[in-house]
Amino acid sequence: MAFSINGGSGRDEPMAQINVTPFVDVVLVLLIIFMITAGVFDFGVEIEVPQTREIAASQMEYPFVNITSTGEIYYNTEPVAPDDVPERVLADQPELAEGQDPGVYIRADRATPWEVIAPIVDRCGRAKIAVNMVTKPLEHNPTQQR
Repeated sequence: MAFSINGGSGRDEPMAQINVTPFVDVVLVLLIIFMITAGVFDFGVEIEVPQTREIAASQMEYPFVNITSTGEIYYNTEPVAPDDVPERVLADQPELAEGQDPGVYIRADRATPWEVIAPIVDRCGRAKIAVNMVTKPLEHNPTQQR
């Protein structure tokens, strides 16, 4: 007794539909991997920011000035001279809303000497650029009650 898997026609015809289930599985796995890794890689410059008791969250999207423990200065991920920081910040924010000041996030390593950070803060202040220092919260905050 013989039987046919192709519906009994006896001819070897190609399937008319493509099975997309494996493709969807691969796409979903890649999506999950990208979502996880996007949160892990915040910046291109390795910096350990200092911890503080209180952190005021800013809703503005400003560029970052990253300062490493060795004193290297980066505008986002590009190396930059300290004198060029205010010009780069102002050039990247030409269309600000009315009444909104230009700003910058300064993300300095906790081992960076203040002598490296202070001139950049001073130059930005003279250019009327709002300076925001990036920190992370203390793991154990003695001022918080449970």
